[in-house]
Amino acid sequence: MRSFFKTLRVVMGPFLLLGEKISAPKGLLRSPEAQAAVDAACRKLALYQFKTCPFCIKVRQEMRRLSLGIELRDAQFDAANRAELEQGGGKVRVPCLKITGPDGQVEWLYESDRINAWLRERFSG
Repeated sequence: MRSFFKTLRVVMGPFLLLGEKISAPKGLLRSPEAQAAVDAACRKLALYQFKTCPFCIKVRQEMRRLSLGIELRDAQFDAANRAELEQGGGKVRVPCLKITGPDGQVEWLYESDRINAWLRERFSG
């Protein structure tokens, strides 16, 4: 069963990435000062993802919509990122947003819908 999904991902991957490019939304326009504040906040975030995962694509599209420069970390092929995700978040499951608070506390947020809701709540206005 695992090999079936791996093969499916290999075959469908290029089509998913093409669809992501074609349907890329226009980003939210902010004043330079507001965008600088958003950029500073985004430096405390990292998205652990697989490039061709449909749920990761969904989060990346929301990041584009909101003009967020969140660091993308490949948890599929980068062993260090994968290990950090497993150790910090408790499981290798993507997408996962690593949120580092002002006090240094780290929160690991899983599920594309929850991540997108969190991003909209903080950055849509």
